[in-house]
Amino acid sequence: MEHVESLSKFVTHFIDQLIYSNVEDVVISPGSRSTPLAIAFAEHDDIRHWVHLDERSAAFFALGLAKEQQKPVALVCTSGTAAANYYPAIVEAYYSRVPLLVLTADRPHELRDVGAPQAIDQTDMFGRYVRWYQDLVIPGPGMHQYARRQAARAVEEASSDHPGPVHLNFPFREPLVPDFQLSGLWREGEKPVPKAMTGKRRLPDDEMKQLVERFADYERGMIVVGPQTDPSLGEAIGTLASRLGVPVLADPLSQLRTGVHDKRNIIENYDALLKSAEIGEQVKPDYILRFGAMPVSKAYLKWVQKYDPHIDHFIVDSHKSYREPAGLSVQFLWADPTTFAEQAAACVPEIKEENDYLLTLRKMNRIAKSHMLKEVDDQLNEGHAVVYLSECLPDQSNLFVGNSMPIRDVDSFFMTTPKDVTIMANRGANGIDGVVSTALGCAASGKRTTLLLGDVSFFHDLNGLWLAKQKQLPLTIVVINNDGGGIFSYLPQADQTSHFEELFGTPLGLDFSHAVEMYGGSHKRVGTWEEYKNALKESYQQHRFSVIEVMTNRTDHVPFHKAKWQSLSEAILNGSIDDVQTGE
Repeated sequence: MEHVESLSKFVTHFIDQLIYSNVEDVVISPGSRSTPLAIAFAEHDDIRHWVHLDERSAAFFALGLAKEQQKPVALVCTSGTAAANYYPAIVEAYYSRVPLLVLTADRPHELRDVGAPQAIDQTDMFGRYVRWYQDLVIPGPGMHQYARRQAARAVEEASSDHPGPVHLNFPFREPLVPDFQLSGLWREGEKPVPKAMTGKRRLPDDEMKQLVERFADYERGMIVVGPQTDPSLGEAIGTLASRLGVPVLADPLSQLRTGVHDKRNIIENYDALLKSAEIGEQVKPDYILRFGAMPVSKAYLKWVQKYDPHIDHFIVDSHKSYREPAGLSVQFLWADPTTFAEQAAACVPEIKEENDYLLTLRKMNRIAKSHMLKEVDDQLNEGHAVVYLSECLPDQSNLFVGNSMPIRDVDSFFMTTPKDVTIMANRGANGIDGVVSTALGCAASGKRTTLLLGDVSFFHDLNGLWLAKQKQLPLTIVVINNDGGGIFSYLPQADQTSHFEELFGTPLGLDFSHAVEMYGGSHKRVGTWEEYKNALKESYQQHRFSVIEVMTNRTDHVPFHKAKWQSLSEAILNGSIDDVQTGE
């Protein structure tokens, strides 16, 4: 009885502290050893518990919840290989800075490394991919305050200015079922651990003033905003760009292409423009001030590498990190990005006049936009699937984008819009696994969500649809089905025709309608643009998940994109440079 009382107080006080620290969701995968945590979470009315049978999908679902809420979400699983299935989502959370609380049940110490069933070495099993790890003590008398301290610290470590996953390993002895009739559980007679207070990092005023004076000495400046999640950054960047008189290269995941902030200086077609060496030469700046991670665009990465010696690079990041994969010589500025932009704008003495450089890039962007949006024919293609999707997306919704070609097509074909749309993707490790589950996690928070992905990514996470069926989550899934891995057609492997299809093209040859039906969703395969637009509108009226398959030809993908890039390059380079510089 003493063991049951200690166990009951340990888990109830741990969970109550999580709730006190503003954790609102937990995702549980069934198992025996995790019984104390699972039952205690389910017993408390102030935290939503989600049950997912597949640990890999469960972890990505929690990742999606945490991405949408921008706050920690808990994960619970049993001992053994169950926790190993969390690994891909934890790696993604680490690199994309998403707070997760990974709570794994384990055998007690006497049953470790002795051949006990369903026991593996779970000690620090996620290694460097978690911000903090603790192998907790076995619950005993008087240990409930210890449990509270560990819970409070876990939340603080996960949601610091450098957020990410943390891992707590719980060794539990049998019996495993808590007794909720005991006194002294939850917050009864106990004081919660106070929540930590933090402030946003900023540069000293004198250093900021010197930096802004340095910017003023350059003739050509440029702001670049890569993937980031702060919704307030758009307005701050718009103000700063206007005062500095510089263009803004906005990645699709920057949150700058959508919303009502000032977008006059935003150049969303820079990926297409920089594919031309001649245009790249014309638009090279004297300095680049980058916010967020490295942009998705490979053309941008190659461009900055080419002109690195001639450009001064500055990178603003909220904490000390080195997100600079291009190998450039850069000056890091450790400060909260939004605070930095507001502080810098306030130091600009007067709004800088719009020069020819800014007007030229604006003109080029308009020319590129007209060519990228122009329909070639009625044949379905990945580019205009994005164009029409952006037109049909509901206001105040999420767009989650799969990796490989979908995120690149969004980069090329999703133009600025006043709609309040948050665009997200798993760009930490850039994998194609778990995309369906992550999008479902975003949708579970209550915001209408659309998922755009390829057929191979969809296949990778069909198990994720089980929770959509169980909870009737309204997610619109647009599957670009070109029967295989389209991105490899752009790589040198495509010339190795003897083994290309088997090793890289990987045609699936699957009819997804059967899987969608099995999981209780609606399915529609479209063959025309009118059918596509109607299917999108219908899906947003449904209260369950729906799948729209856009059937495209993988062999047409490369020629379609190359024709777009070539036509816009010729339109810009063959036109009068004087006409371009007028800005109209």
